[in-house]
Amino acid sequence: MGKVHGSLSRVGKVRGQTPKVEKKEKPAPLTGRAKKRAQYNRRFVSMVVGFGKKKGPNTQSVPGAAP
Repeated sequence: MGKVHGSLSRVGKVRGQTPKVEKKEKPAPLTGRAKKRAQYNRRFVSMVVGFGKKKGPNTQSVPGAAP
């Protein structure tokens, strides 16, 4: 049996290195009927009808915008 995934002395290395970022104040997420309405509008109403392959819901509008 070989060693796998490093030793326990390095536990939490990356999390300890990352700078602490405070949580932002955000509006409450939609719930119930309003959430279903927003979901319907996102999926069916504002769809761009075009040619070629369909884009998934997680695609960026500008290619290469986010790393």
